[in-house]
Amino acid sequence: MVPPSLLTEMRGAAMSLTAAASGLVVFLLSVSVVQGQDEWGVAYTSTEVCAVKGSTVEIRCSYTYPSTWNGSVNTVEKTFWSKQKDGEPVDLTTVSEYAGRVENLCENNICTLRIRNLRESDSAVYWFRLETNRAGGKYSGSPGVTLSVKDLSVQVERKYSNSANLKCQSSCDLPDNDYVWYKNGGNALSGTSSLQVDFNYLDSYSCALKGYEDSLSPSVCVTGRDSNTLTYTEGSICAPKGSSVDISCTYSSNECITSKFWFSPERRHQGQNPSQPEDLSKNSQDAGRVQITDTERGRSTLRISDLRDSDSAQYLFKFKTPSFEWRSDLPGTTLTVTALQVQVIRTTYRQYNTYAELKCHSSCSPAGVSYVWFKNGEKFTTTSISSYKGRIQLTDTISCALEGHEAFSSPIVYAPRIPFLSKPSAEIKEGSSVTLTCSSDANPAATYTWYKRNQNAHFSYFNEGPRLVFRSIQSSDSGQYLCKAENKLGSSTSENISIYVKYAPKPPSVSVRPSAEIEEGSSVTLTCSSDANPAANYTWYKENGNRNVPPLSEGPRLVLSSIQSSDSGQYYCRAENKLGSIRSESISIDVKYSPKLPVTLTCGSDANPAANYTWYKEDEDSPKASGQIFNIIGFRAEHNGSYSCGAQNELGRSNSTFHLSVGTGSSTMTVNIIRTTLGVLILIPVFLLSLWMRKKKALRSTTEAPEPEDIELDSVPEYENDSDTAAQTEDTEEQGDMV
Repeated sequence: MVPPSLLTEMRGAAMSLTAAASGLVVFLLSVSVVQGQDEWGVAYTSTEVCAVKGSTVEIRCSYTYPSTWNGSVNTVEKTFWSKQKDGEPVDLTTVSEYAGRVENLCENNICTLRIRNLRESDSAVYWFRLETNRAGGKYSGSPGVTLSVKDLSVQVERKYSNSANLKCQSSCDLPDNDYVWYKNGGNALSGTSSLQVDFNYLDSYSCALKGYEDSLSPSVCVTGRDSNTLTYTEGSICAPKGSSVDISCTYSSNECITSKFWFSPERRHQGQNPSQPEDLSKNSQDAGRVQITDTERGRSTLRISDLRDSDSAQYLFKFKTPSFEWRSDLPGTTLTVTALQVQVIRTTYRQYNTYAELKCHSSCSPAGVSYVWFKNGEKFTTTSISSYKGRIQLTDTISCALEGHEAFSSPIVYAPRIPFLSKPSAEIKEGSSVTLTCSSDANPAATYTWYKRNQNAHFSYFNEGPRLVFRSIQSSDSGQYLCKAENKLGSSTSENISIYVKYAPKPPSVSVRPSAEIEEGSSVTLTCSSDANPAANYTWYKENGNRNVPPLSEGPRLVLSSIQSSDSGQYYCRAENKLGSIRSESISIDVKYSPKLPVTLTCGSDANPAANYTWYKEDEDSPKASGQIFNIIGFRAEHNGSYSCGAQNELGRSNSTFHLSVGTGSSTMTVNIIRTTLGVLILIPVFLLSLWMRKKKALRSTTEAPEPEDIELDSVPEYENDSDTAAQTEDTEEQGDMV
């Protein structure tokens, strides 16, 4: 239990605290409460406290504890205030949100919690706790103290015809004096909780407790108006680029306006919430260019300096009151920033001179302005109207500006400069897609026309547009091209550009010289030609019935300097470059020659059943002929060599080999034969035999032992009767000829 003397002390302290309430803004709502158990106890001066936001409050209590605990001396080691009773209470002096604002003052078992600069978040239940040196010696007093932090407000109690009565109040009990009143944010007036004022357009009032002037109540307005209004001075404004513009409005409300600002829905920045208009004065991108002024109450002016094209937009004013917000869907003031542009109305050409009519055009036309014209960057005339007529050169640049705003002239206009042509840097192959591009610096923008050099070395119209596209270019597209850039002020022509299309050889053509009848021993030239880029290489071939024909020679011409009958046949050439190859059609060569002297070889063998015969020449895999008779027509040196005749039936095979050679002199030819084991008959025309015999006698007169041995045909039994032998050969079923 709390001793009577302690109760008397606490009552006295409570009376003292109540007397100081007007200074500390602390209000005690109940009597002291003592809670204790086994001589542990905490007595709060009050269990409920109401204080004004921004003020200072003191919450006080006294405590008792047993001097001994479990047979040992019990002493207090720590006392503190907490917002938490259960668990491990936290000392408020260690909580960051109370840093510098909380004190715990204890003396003679009386402790006071002092909180300065009260916030609404300080509203809570506060507990006192003591801890002793003995285990389990901890105690928190119940039920704690409930603190309520309230704000001040100004209420209009009564309205008269020309005045109103205001009252500064709170949900806490406040004293009736020691208040401070503020009019329109200034003019501090001391007084009581009530204040009588006269009506004045948009006057605002707020109040505070004396000594806590930083904790003002929200302002209220005292006005005789019954509605909210907003009027823009102008619905639209046209201003030159680079100049400054003022956009103004007037506004009023039957309540106190709590906020106001200018904004533009069309100039919303990336990431900005569309439902939250941005105050233009707080936009960092427009820093230094945007200024808002209120030269008189109820009027606001938005000034934008150094106007840009992007400033063209609609501008709106917005204000708020405690119960009203001006809607932003109503139209504001539309600003159009004038962007000048020189328009070419018409041009006339007279004797190498160009006369032009130009106009200084803008999206809107400010009234009462003059126009300044510039040629090649130099001012040359000023006109009161927006048009100009005069002579210009192809190299001139023209611009205009509003007088007084010469630094913000229009873009220059000029005739096209010499166009630049571009083509693919890689090799151009037939069938590929190729684009030629023509570009020229010009204002107004140039139009382009393409020309190609024709067979008369003149350039003729080919196509239009800045790009010339060959989707599948052909060899016929090779040539020289140029483009012409043109606008209303003149034209300019590019340099020539050459296009070389690479392509595989076209089908070759073959020609023969002489084109008349070809006689043996004459000179004949075959020529192959093909259209190709790069130029083709040529290879000549003669058909022989085989798939793999060996080449005869290389080069565009095949020369047969002394053509022989054996050169007769089908010839063709192949044209080739790195892009491909193709062969020509075959051309037939027919060599005319005088009658040839044939050599007939006959092979005979006694066999039953009758033998089959096959003729071979040394070093050749394929047989030369089959049958008993083998004719060699037009016997020449190339026919020299060893021959064999094979006789075969189903019972066996027998071969006979001999060597045949031919020699020529100035007027004779000899045929020499080495003896063979198998009978071979050689039939030679009579006059050839006579020539051969003369040659034989001539050889005998110059040598004693001829090699190889000459055979006299009349000494060979099988050949004694040529006519009979010839008759026999006519009955032979199979014959072979060698040409």
